[in-house]
Amino acid sequence: MSFKLLHKDTSAKARTGVLHTAHGKVRTPCFTPVGTQATIKSLSNREMKECGAEMIMANAYHLFLRPGEEILKMAGGLHKFMSWEGPIMTDSGGYQIFSLAPLRKVEKEGVRFASHIDGSKHFLTPEKVVEFQKVLGSDIMMPLDECLHYPVSRNAVEESLETTFGWAERSKTANGVERAANGKNQKLSSGPLLFGIIQGGTYLDLRRRAVEEIAGLDFDGYAIGGVAVGEPGELIREVTEYTAGLLPENKVRYLMGVGTPLDMLLAISQGVDLFDCVVPTRNGRNGQAFTSGGELQLRNAPFKRDFRPIDEKCRCYACRNHSRAYIRHLFNTDEILGLRLVSLHNIHFYVNIINRARKAIEENRFVEFKKEFMENYKRREKSC
Repeated sequence: MSFKLLHKDTSAKARTGVLHTAHGKVRTPCFTPVGTQATIKSLSNREMKECGAEMIMANAYHLFLRPGEEILKMAGGLHKFMSWEGPIMTDSGGYQIFSLAPLRKVEKEGVRFASHIDGSKHFLTPEKVVEFQKVLGSDIMMPLDECLHYPVSRNAVEESLETTFGWAERSKTANGVERAANGKNQKLSSGPLLFGIIQGGTYLDLRRRAVEEIAGLDFDGYAIGGVAVGEPGELIREVTEYTAGLLPENKVRYLMGVGTPLDMLLAISQGVDLFDCVVPTRNGRNGQAFTSGGELQLRNAPFKRDFRPIDEKCRCYACRNHSRAYIRHLFNTDEILGLRLVSLHNIHFYVNIINRARKAIEENRFVEFKKEFMENYKRREKSC
């Protein structure tokens, strides 16, 4: 088994575990920083390790377009290309492709699309997506699926589920697994882990159908997809809790693309294990810092004479060495160091909060930990 469940909090659904990959173990719950283009924007691999990141995520769609399959083969795969020794998870790029509505066409065999970079034409099949992620040397691969934006009709979701399920079967076969005559999966060769993606929009009965169909293929883990695509927060939480509760307990559960600190803690309380999100670095590049006392926009005038660290409880490099006033100055003078420092702090903060959550679960006090964190986090500092 690639995933081992270690402990469940006695008063919550929160749990800890360990995910085994070809490039090492990943402790869960785990936050995975997003390196879309084979880099965590503005930050080095050394800084990621110092923050405690155990795994990073890259995007197969973007890497397929640039630098392309030939270069990545010559480099010996993504680990060597970007000099990252730990586990790498790769998204299929399905969300990015389906975001290109005027530039793509969904067919039974796959997706035709035009590059958002130069307009070049491409045709991706489920098999091609798996094959390319193997070229990357991914430790965890995501299959091609159809992700629909909210709101969407029930009929459209039902049709999409048929497409996603068909592609999931073909992806499983492409990864060296085929359906046996007796209905059981038989592995033909070892290889990277392949997760199944659960879609279904906000229709709970369709989410159940998707779980039954995709889990029936016995993937290495399961991703809850199609959330945070425009729906209100209450629906995100409802769909996440309902879907997570249906997934096999002995497989890792991954919530795709959802990642404010509060979102992650709520999802952990619902039994989710893995997270990825661009928020800490994307917002960091715009001056927004996540702290134990809430969110700060460091570009704002009140920080001009604020010589405290971003977060007095944080031990990241930025907080140990620089003040809010200095970082505000960097942003106001368009200095790159400003966005680097806030991005670094945010990644450290995200990884640290998940580490603390994991420890609280092990000690059967996750409910108390979450309550205390949420109360402090929602507190507005006078200087905001």
